[in-house]
Amino acid sequence: MSRQTVSSRRGEDGTASVEMVAVVPFLLLAVLVAAQLAVAGIALWSAGIAARAGARAALVGGSPEAAARRALPAPLREDVEIRAGDAVSVRVAIPRFLPAMPSLTVGAKAVLEPGDG
Repeated sequence: MSRQTVSSRRGEDGTASVEMVAVVPFLLLAVLVAAQLAVAGIALWSAGIAARAGARAALVGGSPEAAARRALPAPLREDVEIRAGDAVSVRVAIPRFLPAMPSLTVGAKAVLEPGDG
């Protein structure tokens, strides 16, 4: 093998390392965004379940606020807004991975009439 071939391979190895270092932050950002979207989906799903549990409790004469709060996962119970009237609405804050991210909420509303499942 000639010296030129060996030195050009070393240069390519260095280039690959630089490219990898440049790509890693973007990969981490993509993973963070995907995880944040998953957490937002879980928060929305949980709000829907809690609203339906509150509506069920209201239908049978129980406390819709207490039932909705119990139906939420523990991390979502801290910053929750529950309103009960003709319908039960639940709004929860989406947990954030980075404090610099904006605070967002999601919500759901449920109404049950006698005979509804």
